[in-house]
Amino acid sequence: MAPRVLLVRHGQTEWSRLGKHTGRTDIPLLEEGRRGAKLLGERLRRAPWEGLPDVEVRTSPLARASETCELAGFGDRATPWDALMEWDYGAYEGRTTPEIQADGRPDWVIWRDGVMGGETLADVTARADEVVAWARSADRDVLLFAHGHVLRVLCARWLGFDAAFAARIHLAPTSLSLLGWAYGEPALVRLNDIAHLEDQA
Repeated sequence: MAPRVLLVRHGQTEWSRLGKHTGRTDIPLLEEGRRGAKLLGERLRRAPWEGLPDVEVRTSPLARASETCELAGFGDRATPWDALMEWDYGAYEGRTTPEIQADGRPDWVIWRDGVMGGETLADVTARADEVVAWARSADRDVLLFAHGHVLRVLCARWLGFDAAFAARIHLAPTSLSLLGWAYGEPALVRLNDIAHLEDQA
């Protein structure tokens, strides 16, 4: 089993700042996001991480994730992986939750109601399960750069919960989370850690 599974949500983009659902649209990082990625890299080069010399790195191929990986200093070790791509939001791409709710679906919640014309929650779950199975079979630390919703589903599935549990997980841009083990069972060790950003506030 992998000793540690580190999760990094990509840095801030214009759409993430505005709360727009950003699936497959390749939105670039804002300068804030680029700065956050560099700060994360500096943090991971210090104790207790020490640069993660033996870590296996995978990244979503979408630019906002792969650039975060590159700016953090792990691009030369990273392998792109489609399983880490964000939820395909279909007709809801580029729209905020209030906009969707105002368009005839006042009680809409993505984790219960899904999206029109994109991936189902079952589709996203299947991709997350693929990542979980791979990570659990790894023999060294794993570092993943990806997106808010797919990483939240990954956390839920790591813990053995239904993917809808992801509604209760929050991940900020450029946050660091850590999955591991406690008493021989999958555990959430660190969640939504943005100390590297707060130090610069």
